[in-house]
Amino acid sequence: MTEEEKLDAGLYYDFWDAGVNGRKLNAIKFCRELRRMQDADATEEEQAVLIGKYFGSVGRDVCLCPGFMCDSGKNIHAGDQFLANYHVTILDIMPVHIGDYVMIGPNTLITTVNHPITPKGRREHLGIGKTVTIGNDVWIGGNVTILPGVTIGNNVVIAAGAVVTKDVPDNCVIGGVPARKLKDVENDILETNKEKDEDNDRI
Repeated sequence: MTEEEKLDAGLYYDFWDAGVNGRKLNAIKFCRELRRMQDADATEEEQAVLIGKYFGSVGRDVCLCPGFMCDSGKNIHAGDQFLANYHVTILDIMPVHIGDYVMIGPNTLITTVNHPITPKGRREHLGIGKTVTIGNDVWIGGNVTILPGVTIGNNVVIAAGAVVTKDVPDNCVIGGVPARKLKDVENDILETNKEKDEDNDRI
């Protein structure tokens, strides 16, 4: 297997490999082009065309504020009304699936890449990737870190500065290092949809 095939299969791979590094260089090109457009006061519609070219998939009304960085771009799949505030970094060496109505605060890191704990593997430039999944209606505060392999449910609020190491259920606030559940959150979107369905039934 090539190093890229190992990476895509979720196996340890050499992150100094030319093919693997080529993905990062392509992402650097994208981020540089995006920043150039932002410095030139390009419209959100013009920026959306560029984002659609480099992301794996993207919904409507997506905004990436200045300072956005990624590791590939093609592994980012973002839904409708996705907002990444200033200096958000997504290390998408493996897929990052982002639902609808997701807001990410400034200086947040989402990473899909990990390395061996022992020094021998690190000296051999080994990395391994795990997919990150984020549900709908998620608000991620500033300076949050989301680690590889984490799945975050729908209607979740992640407090500023949290380090998310484990899966997060629906409808809750989490915070801390490592992050833990702090309280439940009502999902008033479900109630709104239920009321609409009941109104339709009465028509």
